Amino acid sequence: DPDGNPVGGWDLDELRTLQDWYVRYYLWGARGISEVASVGGFQKEYQVDIDPDAMRAHGVDVSDVAHAVRRSNLDVGARNIEINRVEYLIRSRGFIENERDIEQTVIRVNENVPIRVEDVATVTTGPAQRRGALDIDGSEAVGGVVTVRDGFNPLEAIHNVKEVIAEIEPGLPSKPVIDYTQVSRMDVAIFAAGQGFQGYMGAQLNESDWLLWLDETPRGNWPVWVTVSSLEIVPFYDRTDLIYETLGTLGTALSEEILVTIIVIIVLLGHLASSLLVSSVLPLAVLICFIIMKLAGVDANIVSLSGIAISIGAIVDMSIIVSENVFRHLEEASPDEDRKKVVLKGASEVGSAVLTAVSTTVISFMAVFTMTGSEGRLFRPLAFTFTSMLVASILIALTVMPVAAYIVFTQKFKSKTVKHIFLGGLAASGLLLTLVTGMFIAGPTLFLASCCWLGRDYLRGWAATMVKWGPLVIAAAFMLIILARYWEPLGPEPGIHANIIFLLLTIGGLLGIFELIRRFYPFLLGWCLEHKAAFLSFPAAIILLGFVAWQGFDRMFSFVPKALDPAGIEESNVRHTTLWMEAQERFPGLGREFMPALDEGSFLWMPTTAPHASIGEAIDVMARQDVAFSKIPEVETVAGKIGRAESPLDPAPISMIETVILYKSEYKTDDDGRRINFKYDRRRGEFIRDEDGELIPDRRGMPYRQWRDHVRSPDDIWDEIVEVGKIVGTTSAPKLQPIETRLVMLQTGMRAPMGVKVYGPDLESLERVAIDIEGQLRDVPTVQPATVRADRVVGKPYVMIDLDREALARYGMSVEHAQMIIEVALGGMQITRTVEGRERFGVRVRYKRELRDDLEKLGRILLPSMGGSEQIPLEEVADIRYERGPMVIKSEDTFLVAYVTFGPQPGYAEL
Repeated sequence: DPDGNPVGGWDLDELRTLQDWYVRYYLWGARGISEVASVGGFQKEYQVDIDPDAMRAHGVDVSDVAHAVRRSNLDVGARNIEINRVEYLIRSRGFIENERDIEQTVIRVNENVPIRVEDVATVTTGPAQRRGALDIDGSEAVGGVVTVRDGFNPLEAIHNVKEVIAEIEPGLPSKPVIDYTQVSRMDVAIFAAGQGFQGYMGAQLNESDWLLWLDETPRGNWPVWVTVSSLEIVPFYDRTDLIYETLGTLGTALSEEILVTIIVIIVLLGHLASSLLVSSVLPLAVLICFIIMKLAGVDANIVSLSGIAISIGAIVDMSIIVSENVFRHLEEASPDEDRKKVVLKGASEVGSAVLTAVSTTVISFMAVFTMTGSEGRLFRPLAFTFTSMLVASILIALTVMPVAAYIVFTQKFKSKTVKHIFLGGLAASGLLLTLVTGMFIAGPTLFLASCCWLGRDYLRGWAATMVKWGPLVIAAAFMLIILARYWEPLGPEPGIHANIIFLLLTIGGLLGIFELIRRFYPFLLGWCLEHKAAFLSFPAAIILLGFVAWQGFDRMFSFVPKALDPAGIEESNVRHTTLWMEAQERFPGLGREFMPALDEGSFLWMPTTAPHASIGEAIDVMARQDVAFSKIPEVETVAGKIGRAESPLDPAPISMIETVILYKSEYKTDDDGRRINFKYDRRRGEFIRDEDGELIPDRRGMPYRQWRDHVRSPDDIWDEIVEVGKIVGTTSAPKLQPIETRLVMLQTGMRAPMGVKVYGPDLESLERVAIDIEGQLRDVPTVQPATVRADRVVGKPYVMIDLDREALARYGMSVEHAQMIIEVALGGMQITRTVEGRERFGVRVRYKRELRDDLEKLGRILLPSMGGSEQIPLEEVADIRYERGPMVIKSEDTFLVAYVTFGPQPGYAEL
């Protein structure tokens, strides 16, 4: 309604018509979109329900009705004619526009009396048969599945779709909605008459006049029982947030890596100018890499940005080597020596070594660029960005770094007065930043560092020493505080101080260990050279332990012999010892996973119903589950799809439920996935809200946690989903995510992370063996029994009608004629299509009687003989029976899948 509250008033067939004939074509026109498939709702069609008794009385056949209706739906063009020297184009219109057009269609003429469709059938509008449905939070809805063109940037395509939606939403239709619980039909008609228009057009509400009156009347004068219902397009699965959160996470990781690297450089180099010089290389190299990516057409996605992340540590090495060598040469050079030549000598001395070191790494990645398929898509962008970063680092180290080192290391202030004025200006800027802009970290850091540099000219003794190391300590502390605010390794609850202390202890402890190794390195090296065998046993043990952890203890020591007792049973004293058994348990070997798991922020619930369940039963099951899921506080949206969308890309059966469950992030975040802080009253321990009850953003506040206290991870949300989703007759589902599931299904043909394929000669044997395997797998430790289920490929019930050709011949009937009657009697036959206004209708002919209750009624379907003088019951010419199908098919390639999901304990990946 105008206030944004849902009011309804729209039928599923209206929404589906709007989706098929308005929304879909606009979305299809968005750049980068290859297909828009409708799902849910009902497609309208004209349904001609024929009466067998009336047909027999008038002497007409089903084929006569079908041909008559088909021939009555036609537009033609008769070229043109010239009248009074004016050319007229001729168009003869004959498309069906309403039910009356079909009812007046003439089937045949008997003795100058026309037999019309209305004489032998009833024409109505109704829903076409459907093989799919969409459910949002337990209520049926109409939607569209938008498919991105292969190779197109998904984020750009989504933006294009959203732009189209923003364009067409104002043009979506509206309608008046009457709340008949507050008013009667008579009162509505009287009120409309008092306003000067007619309230109803026949049995229907006069929507056009009501909309005109509501549009011209201020809302305050509207009756309380009437409002306007407008349509809105709401995305129920949008990957934009996931893409932004992923890129934001990688961007944050890059920032954190850069900050940690800068801290290490400052502490270990012990020279602020060198530290700042080397640290400036990091963002510069990243920017150059982005330029190369833009020129090469490489998208900034999770894989390509990962290449930047893993190369951070390598790119500073080159700059450290060059800057340190230049700095050493400048310290050792005489005062009269030309500083440019000294810098050139220092840089060229290590240039070839640096270039060789990078070249070996770059060349080793050449093999990755030859990968194809999913491996190439995964690793090629990573190798490209990693290589680009190394190339950028070598360019900076050999070109930018020597020039920057010359400026930083050799340029001095010509007078103390200029120096003091400059440093005083920096100190004043720091105070200004602190007091005016509220930058309580950068401002004091700049002020204290400037004061330390100023104090070098006035202090002596221990104070001078403190001042000398002051800028280094202040710079390291500044980076540490920024890192703590960005990273928050302990989470937001302990506060910034606890995170700073944790980072100080962690980074300080590691750097302390490195410093001890550096100080005692000569002693350690001497001891290792004197005791070579003892020292080499240590790395050898590490290598052996690594192989054991990788391959598993039992596989690594499979050469240990097995003894046989007299009964022929394998036994070994070594293999049965406690030590051996415990080592097997602790070192089972590492599992293998090609595609690393990505936290998508959503789950895909894919249970399976019985293969013989109807679409009505399946929709009921899905709706009950979706209502239960939506009641979980951490769940944001539940969108369930059953069956297939109108697309060849989605061949899903009715028994297959696909429910996308979007859950809230642990903390409220922005579009890039970064946590947002809100005003928080620490004394009362609660968040401060505005007049509308909304949280108030505040940089110095606290992040708002959206999960309950006992929910600590997405696994806890999944456990609740599994618990509330239990319905008798429906299997549980393995833990899956939308993107992960699509990749698994494309690569393996299964909709589970792990499964068993069973091959055999026919479907009946396969099902029998698969059910046996299902029972065995449920007893395996760490397997979730509820998720193990063999596909029932022979469980679909059939009503088989086998025509007797000899009996058909006796009555002069053809198989084609008999099959057409059976098709019309049971499912109806699609005859033609027509367009009425903005809506497109199919025209279906079917029997009026209900013939789906039992076999006895099916047997009484009447088949006219070829002469048309006799009506033959179907049971006279066919054998009708129930059968469990499909028919047995002999094939060596037939397979069946049993799905298996493993629990949290490791060690069973080889099953």
